[in-house]
Amino acid sequence: MKGVARLFAVVGVVLVGGYPSNAAVLDTMTEVGDAIQTCWTPPSDAGNASVTLSFSFKRDGTLIGPPRPTAIKVDGDANAKKAFVDAATTALQKCLPLSFSPKLAQGVAGNVFTMQFASPKQ
Repeated sequence: MKGVARLFAVVGVVLVGGYPSNAAVLDTMTEVGDAIQTCWTPPSDAGNASVTLSFSFKRDGTLIGPPRPTAIKVDGDANAKKAFVDAATTALQKCLPLSFSPKLAQGVAGNVFTMQFASPKQ
């Protein structure tokens, strides 16, 4: 699983409902991205915006430290950017802990992943 170094998931659609963090064992990084996407709700006034977060998982499905924004594309002032980053960070935290399969848990632990959170196209 060392080949899995990054997760690139674009959230272009707001999905309805939540992903219960302990509901299903996740076997792939695609499933991890899909699970996190279900927790994402962009700020209503975000316009066409996105933020990419960088983060690492522990084997137990929690994070190693806080996620870090690596790219922010938000129109508006510093408060608008902060609100969007906070919403993305909250979405990620809301889905944790994730339930990894033993094989995935072994492969993800300590690797750095990135995920883009975007507002729906208008």
